[in-house]
Amino acid sequence: VQLQASGGGLVQAGGSLTLSCTTSGRTVYNYGVGWFRRAPGKEREFVAAITYDGKRPYYTDSVKGRFTIPRDNAKNTVYLQMNSLKPEDSAVYYCAAKYGSYSYTREDGYNSWGPGTLVTVSS
Repeated sequence: VQLQASGGGLVQAGGSLTLSCTTSGRTVYNYGVGWFRRAPGKEREFVAAITYDGKRPYYTDSVKGRFTIPRDNAKNTVYLQMNSLKPEDSAVYYCAAKYGSYSYTREDGYNSWGPGTLVTVSS
């Protein structure tokens, strides 16, 4: 499955932004989808993930209560809704797709990756 992340941009601290991850080639319905991010000078880290059926979300502690990960299988799109953004949320955000139940929070649990989208949060 091919993935395309979009929706990045510049936002002030405290603001909101919604990223979209759209699939092509195959329907997103059969895939779990995760969001990861890489800040300058840091390794890529897990942010959030959602199971194929949308019933089980996963979040890293630093975004709990601020980010949500809804999905619209009819549109082959998974979103990352980001609220109360902080400067430390600035990073390139990547979406990835996985097939199967192996780890939703590890990079090696994912089979396909899309190019990232840059999010910059100004203070």
